Amino acid sequence: MKIIDLMAARTSPFYSLEFFPPKERENWPGFFRTVERLKALDPLFASVTYGAGGSTQDNTLEITAHIKNAIGIEPMAHLTCVGADGEKITDFLDKLRAAGVHNVLALRGDAPRGVEIDWNTQAFRYASDLVTFVRDCCPDFGISVAGYPAAHPESLTFSDDLAYTKVKLDAGSDFVVTQLFFDVREYFNFVAQLRAAGVNKPVLPGILPIQSLGSIRRILTLCGANIPGKLYLALEEANEKGGDEAVKEAGLEFAVQQIRRLVDGGAPGIHLYTLNKADMCLEIAERAGL
Repeated sequence: MKIIDLMAARTSPFYSLEFFPPKERENWPGFFRTVERLKALDPLFASVTYGAGGSTQDNTLEITAHIKNAIGIEPMAHLTCVGADGEKITDFLDKLRAAGVHNVLALRGDAPRGVEIDWNTQAFRYASDLVTFVRDCCPDFGISVAGYPAAHPESLTFSDDLAYTKVKLDAGSDFVVTQLFFDVREYFNFVAQLRAAGVNKPVLPGILPIQSLGSIRRILTLCGANIPGKLYLALEEANEKGGDEAVKEAGLEFAVQQIRRLVDGGAPGIHLYTLNKADMCLEIAERAGL
């Protein structure tokens, strides 16, 4: 079933979840136990990542099928442009369909670490190219795309980034899942600008709970998100007083406050970047009261 249809049928805010498949098969049972535990959140869907350049795409396919057919959560498989061509994409979509999976998140993707990519030589240069291809070849599939409340780090201007997002949506995608952010005003501004541009499709905010100062520093260098100075100073103070555990608690409480403000402001739901951590997600949901 298309996720956009599940959204339309939902009358109250919901959670959706993002998981990254373990590369080693011996870790799969523990991973699936985590997914099973998070069924308690009644997630609308679960997105499943794969490595840059499709390095774990076979794992994504098998794990996505298991989440759908054995655990009973509607999955959405990530699909990227890196190293892809029409034949590879069609083959992957056919395998997803055969497994009962009919939703993908179309992304440009990043190059594998240490690899330079000339995007002009790629069969698919932009996520919008991927959206167009999937929409034409597989009208039975639901398609989501990424959005960047603080703008993609490679975009020259905020208005350019907004225009690119609109292109992806106009190409046939159903809804947006945002990159992580820490200032809810960025999300509401992003949505308002899309609405002003004539885009009325759902925009689902992505929330990543902070785990440690080290982890947030790494994440900020990768995704281009901003962190409010007041929050960063609070995390540093927590770190000085109680180390990683104190930072984790502060990060968890901040995520709870984000969720409450987003839902109160009209967000359709919350997309949790789970980090494959069930306890953390369950604690957030309990505190947020969504």
